[in-house]
Amino acid sequence: MEDGDGAGRWDRLCSRDANMRKVALDGVQQLVLSLTEKAGPTNGKPPPSSLGPAGDLDHSLVRLLRLSRSCPFTDVRDKCGAILQAVQEMGVRIPRALGQGPSEFIPEKEILQLGREDAETRVLFIEAFATLGRLDNITLLMGFHPRYLDSFLKTQHYLMQMDGPLPYHYRHYIAIMAAARHQCSYLVNLHVNDFLQVGGDPKWLAGLDSAPRKLQTLSEMNKILAHRPWLITKDHIEKLLKAEEHGWSLAELVHVVVLLTHYHSLASFTYGCGINPEIHCDGGHTFRLPSVGSCYVCDFTNGNNAVDDLLNGQGGSGQSTETVCEVEALMEKMKQLQECRDEEEASQEEMATRFEREKAESLYVTTTEGEESVDTRDVSRHFEDPSYGYKEFPRQGEQTVPTFRAQDYTWEDHGYSLVNRLYPDVGQLLDEKFQIVYNLTYNTMAMHKDVDTSMLRRAIWNYIHCMFGIRYDDYDYGEINQLLDWNFKAYIKTVVCSPVKTTNRMYDSFWRRFKHSEKIHVNLLLMEARMQAELLYALTAITRYLT
Repeated sequence: MEDGDGAGRWDRLCSRDANMRKVALDGVQQLVLSLTEKAGPTNGKPPPSSLGPAGDLDHSLVRLLRLSRSCPFTDVRDKCGAILQAVQEMGVRIPRALGQGPSEFIPEKEILQLGREDAETRVLFIEAFATLGRLDNITLLMGFHPRYLDSFLKTQHYLMQMDGPLPYHYRHYIAIMAAARHQCSYLVNLHVNDFLQVGGDPKWLAGLDSAPRKLQTLSEMNKILAHRPWLITKDHIEKLLKAEEHGWSLAELVHVVVLLTHYHSLASFTYGCGINPEIHCDGGHTFRLPSVGSCYVCDFTNGNNAVDDLLNGQGGSGQSTETVCEVEALMEKMKQLQECRDEEEASQEEMATRFEREKAESLYVTTTEGEESVDTRDVSRHFEDPSYGYKEFPRQGEQTVPTFRAQDYTWEDHGYSLVNRLYPDVGQLLDEKFQIVYNLTYNTMAMHKDVDTSMLRRAIWNYIHCMFGIRYDDYDYGEINQLLDWNFKAYIKTVVCSPVKTTNRMYDSFWRRFKHSEKIHVNLLLMEARMQAELLYALTAITRYLT
């Protein structure tokens, strides 16, 4: 069966049926070689930008490169690599990836290699590929933690692709707005493509001013939730619900809130893990020859990137030598704190004082690191008021906003039921995701096994909520200073509050003897704690409006 534009050939490469993939691969090969013959030898120049209705050649070559590097099916990876090599042998220049794997911070050889993952992870990768038509860099990094990845993929699939209050193109446009608020071009580029695929109007992508007025009304909520969520009030909710012909229904607004908080926090994960651009997006590939003599060798086998390492100049991991006792010292502190817990319990007054002290100290943790300026021209058109950014929660004595006492409005008792009532099943999905990441443990710390890490995980979670003015009456905030050193705090605050400022040096500077999988675990905690904090403030405002 032939497709007029060749799109069906590409789509069937996502099939779980090997025979269907084989037929599709033969069709793709026929299409690409036909385009190549029409183009003729390019004498070292990139292929022309347009070659008729079957799809331009450069676009097809980039798709082949992406599939040769990040497809969970071995047959597709191998065949796409072979087609690219055949095109190169016909005298047409082919693209090469600019990034070294999914992450700028983590050497590619230390990330899960496709074809070598365990059975559970492989099933998840195939499911993601079959559902989205891609296996993106975020999914590849989350593959270190398959139980969490399963929950994340189910939640994101439900939010973006299942029946719900919002039209599909609105969902992707809201994702673009949320990601752009943090200058996250990675997520913006992904959802620009998705927005167009579900029939979104390309004119909206010219900027927020070109989108419908109804979407423009979300600008204020987007910026406040992203940077100072404690300022959200029932007045903001009322304004959105009663905006006459541009108003939102309550169910739509809950969907909006979940999407905004999801993509704000996912931007934190993207920057925190140094996610590289996808191969098919801007900054992910080039047709230019590498500047290493006249060497240009074709090597498309995933996990065999010695040539790419040479051409792109990747050296070793660059990790500095650290003190031998870093992990042991942290474990000893955990032991001592547990003993202190068993011996005596601080009074409520003392616990409140320690919270205020920790909140005040967080003001002095800087998020600036002399980073290179980020070019935001491509994404800034999708949001308003670019000067509006993170500002610390007011300290005691200066507060115009009271401390959020977690016991007064909890996710478990209040937020969960509100979301589930207005957007069925999403509350359950979010709750499972929060529970999984909060309780996720392999009982290891670096090279040590059989370690109870619950104290450390709670300190990380509560430190993030503390920065957002959320206090747990039953938690001793004195533990945070014992368990989280200054470099770690600086990294956490940057990733959560000003993610675009995150640098490789910051990533390398904390937990230097821990595995990359453990640092990714940290980023999952940061992402979900941040999302829950934003949700608590937004859902509290909705509840106050309703009452």
